[in-house]
Amino acid sequence: MHDLVIQGGTVVDGTGAPARITDITVSDGRITGVGDFRGEPAMRTVDAEGLLVTPGWVDIHTHYDGQATWDEVLAPSSWHGVTTLVTGNCGVGFAPARPDQHDWLIGLMEGVEDIPGSALSEGMTWNWETFPEYLDALEERRWTVDVGTQIAHGAVRAYVMGERGARNEPATPEDIAEMKRLVKEAVAAGALGFSTSRTIAHRAIDGEPVPGTYAAEDELFGIGAALGELGAGTFELAPAGTAGEDILAPKAEVDWMRRLSAAIQRPVTFALVQVDAAPDLWREVMDESLRAVEDGADLWPQVAGRGFGLLSGHFTTYSLLDQIPAYQDLKAKDLAPDDLVAALRTPEVRDAIESWEPDDATAERMDQAFATTFILGTPPEYEPGPDRSLAGIAEATGRTALSVAYDAMLEDDGRGLLYVPILNYSGGDLHAAREMLLHPRAAAGLGDGGAHCGVICDASQPTFMLTHWTRDRTRGEKLPLEWMVKKQTHDTARLYGLTDRGTLEIGALADINIIDYDNLQLTNPHVAADLPAGGKRLLQHAIGYVETIKSGVTTFEGGVDTGARPGTLVRGAR
Repeated sequence: MHDLVIQGGTVVDGTGAPARITDITVSDGRITGVGDFRGEPAMRTVDAEGLLVTPGWVDIHTHYDGQATWDEVLAPSSWHGVTTLVTGNCGVGFAPARPDQHDWLIGLMEGVEDIPGSALSEGMTWNWETFPEYLDALEERRWTVDVGTQIAHGAVRAYVMGERGARNEPATPEDIAEMKRLVKEAVAAGALGFSTSRTIAHRAIDGEPVPGTYAAEDELFGIGAALGELGAGTFELAPAGTAGEDILAPKAEVDWMRRLSAAIQRPVTFALVQVDAAPDLWREVMDESLRAVEDGADLWPQVAGRGFGLLSGHFTTYSLLDQIPAYQDLKAKDLAPDDLVAALRTPEVRDAIESWEPDDATAERMDQAFATTFILGTPPEYEPGPDRSLAGIAEATGRTALSVAYDAMLEDDGRGLLYVPILNYSGGDLHAAREMLLHPRAAAGLGDGGAHCGVICDASQPTFMLTHWTRDRTRGEKLPLEWMVKKQTHDTARLYGLTDRGTLEIGALADINIIDYDNLQLTNPHVAADLPAGGKRLLQHAIGYVETIKSGVTTFEGGVDTGARPGTLVRGAR
């Protein structure tokens, strides 16, 4: 008798093979059969006729390092069909950690990833010092998803070098040897890799760059050698120039990355986005990564499936209206949410805000903002045309752009959102994102689940990849469903050596999504104060996930948490 039979679904198995209508059987948390199993006995049978059946998504770029120590659900990623996630990205993490460095590491994470420090301080119980002890602490927990993690350069550098490391002073040969030892110890214990950050956009809460930002090659290669000696682990980084602060830096970074990867024979994956100042530079970087294969390197630019966009509302960290004195005065009163919205609806407050007369320089900046800020809408639109911009709507309706923004943010009981795509949107559409995804060296990622709590909610990317790219896109060509499923299951799992998941094949982990593909839809992001200490974060749900199954156990049914917690710590490649 099978534990589970999923019958008659349209199976897209993650290998890239064409979709087919077939059955899947599951026992003991693994897939035991793919074929015709009608009439065979099972503890439970799911009728999946008319539904899409895929592997669970494998999200390789999240920041649940602290949240995983207190939260079992790990939303919003788990709400979007993710069954395995990887934390410890971008050089920030919480191990190793000396007892007197806890607050500093929290400040580092808060500054780089916009996770409320108060939530981390209240939520985390520091029952570890070394990285293996951190893994032991995680192993005691259970989640809706499997969790793998990487050891972060920032924590390692501070642990070994103290204040010198935190302030980015050069590492001595002795420092490098000790950092290498710690990284080797971590990967041997089960870390999936090592991460670092070299972009000056990543700063601690005190304004200091992340430790390792200016690390010399001897330090990077010395630490990377730990992965090479073990023949395990992925080297992940946010390279210099990630956010466009030095537009030529990413191309220069590829040189040392290709040499490092060839030397240690391990994959290197790095963030790559399109920036307005050099809208075609990403193409050169990706092509260099492809040519690096000839030198024995294994480089994987990590790209996003949509624009990196700030969300602007009355309860987000950033608001388009922040520069207006009357709005600042109202926010300074620290009103309860309903009272703030009620005040914004009064003619007096609205007149005070809309009558604002900025100086010439500010007016020019606001005009630019009005042209590049869009109404997110219901359902949310992440590839808006100029007609959805504040300036475009204002021109079409004979109103001011400020008035359009004011009304849009008062929608949904004052929780309406504006969308400001700042990366991956040069030219006003997602053509570059599409080409990046299609490149043979591209890894899908950068969803940042658990991070950027007040301004970004991109953990919903797995759902967006299906709805937008394979079904709904109107402003350009779509992408094949089978290819897109493989991109965020098989391919992401293999980058981190997780060959036991990411496909619906016999012997694979029974990590499965059953999806009402025709009706799959993102809901609107919203701000919730549900983190420890009342910390706020942006969340986004989806409609259309009929079931999400982790290791054969249903974790979400109809989008509702079942209470099951089959997810465990992933120790190393498998």
